[in-house]
Amino acid sequence: MPAEIKTVTDIHAIGQEQWDRCAGTDNPFVSFAFLSAMEDSGSTTAQTGWQPFHLVLNDDAGQAIGIVPLYVKAHSYGEYVFDWSWAEAYERAGGKYYPKLQSAVPFSPVPGPRLLIASDHHDPDSVRRILIDGLAMLPEKLGMATLHVTFCSDGESQLMEDAGFLRRTGLQYHWCNRDYQNFDDFLGALNSRKRKNLRKERKQVLEAGYRFEALRGDDLKPHHWDRFYQFYRDTSDRKWGQAYLTREFFDLLHERIRDKTVLVAAFHDDQMVAGALNLIGTKTLYGRNWGTIDRTPLLHFETCYYQAIDIAIENGLQTVEAGAQGEHKIQRGYEPVITHSAHLIADPGLRRAVDQFLRQEQGHIAQDRDYILAEHSPYRNTGRDQ
Repeated sequence: MPAEIKTVTDIHAIGQEQWDRCAGTDNPFVSFAFLSAMEDSGSTTAQTGWQPFHLVLNDDAGQAIGIVPLYVKAHSYGEYVFDWSWAEAYERAGGKYYPKLQSAVPFSPVPGPRLLIASDHHDPDSVRRILIDGLAMLPEKLGMATLHVTFCSDGESQLMEDAGFLRRTGLQYHWCNRDYQNFDDFLGALNSRKRKNLRKERKQVLEAGYRFEALRGDDLKPHHWDRFYQFYRDTSDRKWGQAYLTREFFDLLHERIRDKTVLVAAFHDDQMVAGALNLIGTKTLYGRNWGTIDRTPLLHFETCYYQAIDIAIENGLQTVEAGAQGEHKIQRGYEPVITHSAHLIADPGLRRAVDQFLRQEQGHIAQDRDYILAEHSPYRNTGRDQ
């Protein structure tokens, strides 16, 4: 078992071989290639409020057997599991909420493992427990009020709850591939009203003169990334006011992980006017960023949702995860899925208040999911609309 558990402020201090031995290949967002591109491009730094602070567990030979992607946060931007009200309440009471610790994929609401365990280790359960204990000790050791593990797996959140963390749930909308052979096969699973609406939406976009290309690997050229970065900056400036990802990030992404990168590019009059960045995992297509300089209605749905479904079917992928929020995804075949996070809060008063809030929130989210599935599912029900 371990000789050392420590934190490092540079992913290269762990190295690609040892990191990916723990991260595996299923989810590209926790890979060395993706997270190192974040760091090396200047997207995750102390200056942007995302200082890398990864927790690593080494065995007695100095080899990493467990890793937690971890950051010191100076704010709550770029997380998608929002704790602004907690911070405001704590600071109003005289506490200091920031800096805080955050285990997450920066700027990405992508569910996946946060306790990364070496695939060949003989006792993964023990490694998980030690990593959780290591996380639990950090806030007191560093004099911080909170630590958050967001978009982790259900099993991880349960283990952390057993160790004193508070569990939180949320809702996302994912598309599930039920062995469809093509898009029309998927449409056949919808009720007639939704089926007609989707066909109408796709037809309107095509008749407006748009065409789409799913660019992957060496088909992606620097001018595509230049154009997409323009879209990304425009969207960020309008919605969030800050673009965290630098232009260099996209070059490094292309250099290190282009075989798992798909850029859906929308063209009009041979000009690229919109794009949606996706990453491909073992079983899942992950929607990453979207941007456009064209405000045409329905272009977003086609570029981000319908093209993603086409890609998933073509590649035999089981799921499309199209990002956070968006109840408009339901009528387009995306179904509600529970997401999980875990939160460690040192101050007893803040912990009690947050615990009460989360218990109520969890009940509402479960009810919302059940209601959506029962009353708003776009899929056909046996004996009803065919």
